Amino acid sequence: MSSMPARALEAEGAATSLDDRAFFGHPRGLSTLFFTEMWERFSYYGMRAILILFMIAPVSAGGLGFDVGVAGAIYGLYTSMVYMTSLPGGWVADRLLGQRRAVLYGGILIACGHFCMAIPSISTFYLGLLIIVIGTGLLKPNISVLVGQLYQQGDRRRDAGFSIYYMGINTGAFLSPLVCGYLGQRVNWHMGFAAAGVGMVLGVVQYVLGARHLGTAGLHPAPAKSAEEDATNWRRAKIYGGGGAIAIVTFVVLLYAGVLPITPTQIANAAGTLLLVTTVVFFAWLFFSGDWTPAERKRLYVIGVFFLAAALFWSEFEQAGSTLNIFAERSTRTSLMGASFPSSWFQSANALFIILFAPVFAWLWITLGSREPASPVKFSFGLMGVGLGFLLLVPAAQAAAPGTLVSPMWLTLTYLLHTWGELCLSPVGLSSMTKLAPARVAGLMMGVWFLGASVGNFIGGRLASFYEAFPLPNLFAVVAAFGIISGLLMLAASPKIKAWMGEVR
Repeated sequence: MSSMPARALEAEGAATSLDDRAFFGHPRGLSTLFFTEMWERFSYYGMRAILILFMIAPVSAGGLGFDVGVAGAIYGLYTSMVYMTSLPGGWVADRLLGQRRAVLYGGILIACGHFCMAIPSISTFYLGLLIIVIGTGLLKPNISVLVGQLYQQGDRRRDAGFSIYYMGINTGAFLSPLVCGYLGQRVNWHMGFAAAGVGMVLGVVQYVLGARHLGTAGLHPAPAKSAEEDATNWRRAKIYGGGGAIAIVTFVVLLYAGVLPITPTQIANAAGTLLLVTTVVFFAWLFFSGDWTPAERKRLYVIGVFFLAAALFWSEFEQAGSTLNIFAERSTRTSLMGASFPSSWFQSANALFIILFAPVFAWLWITLGSREPASPVKFSFGLMGVGLGFLLLVPAAQAAAPGTLVSPMWLTLTYLLHTWGELCLSPVGLSSMTKLAPARVAGLMMGVWFLGASVGNFIGGRLASFYEAFPLPNLFAVVAAFGIISGLLMLAASPKIKAWMGEVR
């Protein structure tokens, strides 16, 4: 469901001692961060579960009445920007605020964004999305850093601590569609958005109350080399932040006044172009500007391959909130043993399967020992898994074509395959980035992982735009083919990729 920055895994200057075992044998502060992240993911996945459904719902039903193409463009832009802002959010915490305050301010902004969306107005809808993006950029990368800082260097509890923390993520992701989805679809859309805001408020309150258990973790930004550098950082933040705020406000005012006749689709297209240019420029700079050793350069090639694979994987996996959500609403029978349920409840399936199968996969890799598949092979399994999930939906889409509602088991099995694919690719990719990155750019390489997620989310949202433009079985078949073929290509190339990785395994 989520990725954790390398800084969190390598943070020094622990805030607690080895004697602190108040939370299931772990530092007491872990419980504070566990519940903060649980409520943050509750708010994010709760709102995401009903976002595209709200946009395509008729105005008479309280929705926005957008066609699927426009809704898909907005959805893809929003979910991609959530990951993109993790990069400046990490910089702000590192250089200016410290992780502790960045998480607090981020949580407050996220809650404000959800409450904006609870107001029935198109202006507050867009404003709410923007505020949530900014708030998530501050909170998401930095709360993981705080988890790492709870442990002293060499503390063997650290990996287990992150496993507990990861369970908090998925607990929130499991519960939120059940609550926000029910309120949004069965009571009022804006009640669902408000519930997401209430969840984030609960997270902020317990974060503030439990802050005393965090010790010194994240209290201060990284020390500047000089007072001049510190002043320069603040000056840059004021210039870029102030300039960005002025530009956004001016753009919104002109757009609202009708001076700029720009549609949401055009904005999404421009953002997609910017995302593409950013990616190309970044990798061009990475490969050609550094004084890399031959071994480092080969590892950078592997990082590039993993980036492409991750972007493709997330472009298919993250259609859970868009294409698959629409399929659940329009083509799937939302009842089980005579009991009806909202279509958004399918969004809880992935988190539930993560909770059930993450320990199984961890046990499997350990049991295999020296026979454990290499990282490129696991990536290929992940790609093929997400592709097979869509392949499974091809006959379901054919059966639903005349207007028949298909069994909920089709989507349930698809989410199961996608979860298995995620467990093969996501943790492995995160770990591989920390091992492959040259030491002097280790933090920057985690930006590559977030960038891959951003690109994948954007593409996934745009694919939803074709939901009504192409026959659904054909659309699912094409998406499935990309995943499966990419996985097979990765599997075929795995010996070469492993050679590039050198001693990294």
